[in-house]
Amino acid sequence: MKYVDEFRDKDIAKKLSKEIAKEADPSRQYKLMEFCGGHTHAIFRFGVQDLMPDNVHFVHGPGCPVCVLPIPRIDNAIELAEQGAIVCTYGDMMRVPASKKNSLIKTKAAGADIRMVYSTMDALKIARDNPDSEVVFFAIGFETTTPPTAVAIKVAAAEGLQNFTVFCNHVLTPAAIQHILQSPEVRELGQVHIDGFYGPSHVSSIIGSAPYDYFAEEFQKPVVIAGFEPLDVMQSTLMLIRQINEERFEVENEYTRVVTPEGNEKAQDIVSEVFEIRRSFEWRGLGEVPYSALKIKEEFAEFDAERRFSLTEGTGTDVKGCECPAILRGVKKPTDCKLFGTVCTPDNPIGSCMVSSEGSCAAYWSYGRFRLDMAKDNAKAAAE
Repeated sequence: MKYVDEFRDKDIAKKLSKEIAKEADPSRQYKLMEFCGGHTHAIFRFGVQDLMPDNVHFVHGPGCPVCVLPIPRIDNAIELAEQGAIVCTYGDMMRVPASKKNSLIKTKAAGADIRMVYSTMDALKIARDNPDSEVVFFAIGFETTTPPTAVAIKVAAAEGLQNFTVFCNHVLTPAAIQHILQSPEVRELGQVHIDGFYGPSHVSSIIGSAPYDYFAEEFQKPVVIAGFEPLDVMQSTLMLIRQINEERFEVENEYTRVVTPEGNEKAQDIVSEVFEIRRSFEWRGLGEVPYSALKIKEEFAEFDAERRFSLTEGTGTDVKGCECPAILRGVKKPTDCKLFGTVCTPDNPIGSCMVSSEGSCAAYWSYGRFRLDMAKDNAKAAAE
């Protein structure tokens, strides 16, 4: 398959593996954080970790917007459905646990009208087909999925679609990266050591590579924007290792076939037209992050579900024992959670990291990485 097989070539992977082993200084440890869950799944699916020397480690970050959405916001979406609205959202959000072991899919099973959609255009069609019902699009996503939501709001405004609103939960990647780098675990306690970042692929196709310049300079951390294929991740790893060895702290773009320095300016313009930045927004695992999310501008207030409906300010928390918050910050791995693989499985997810198709727990489970880690630990214990 053109433009896919080229980035999964076994012979090139072997050459890159040898080059990484040659460049990696055996006297030091390299800890590289992939912010995006797409990279985490590529690492596990294609066995990239097994092609790395022992001193090159992947640190899993927040992963995806499904993982980081706090429980109170899911409670609000359920509240909208219970008030009689038709709530539309993307598939993964249906199964993320809310308060009291509830979820959107359980609420749907209890009789609420909650529908999975593939795009914002699906939600608009539902609104057109149900003129006597309030239709709310439960919008989530990083910068990648924000432009389609902006387009939907503009279309609704042009059509005068008065029964359509958006419950906006779009969040911003750069603010989260800054928050992680300023967290006590990184700066004070030393619980998380990060030598460099893999910049997210699809997000960067929208915002470009320029927004990461600040992190490289301010925090002295190299950033390499990486594609989602295994050779992308391996080439980006080599680029990060070289920067670290040379004590360079720059933004490099491995994903040049998609990402440019300026990004998609047309998409940026329509987002700026419809949305503005919130002063603060809660992220699961990260807490309140300043200027890290978007809200609908006053000009489009009639399409803002938070203005149209009365919503409770919730205080829901994760299930006791669930380590999703620590996993999202890179403090722990899925196998450090006592619930992982026991009570928490894809069929019975307790935390968002197991639900999301890009979550770290889902990656560990789907590709069996945790079994290899357990086997290594058992072998090491037996040898001692």
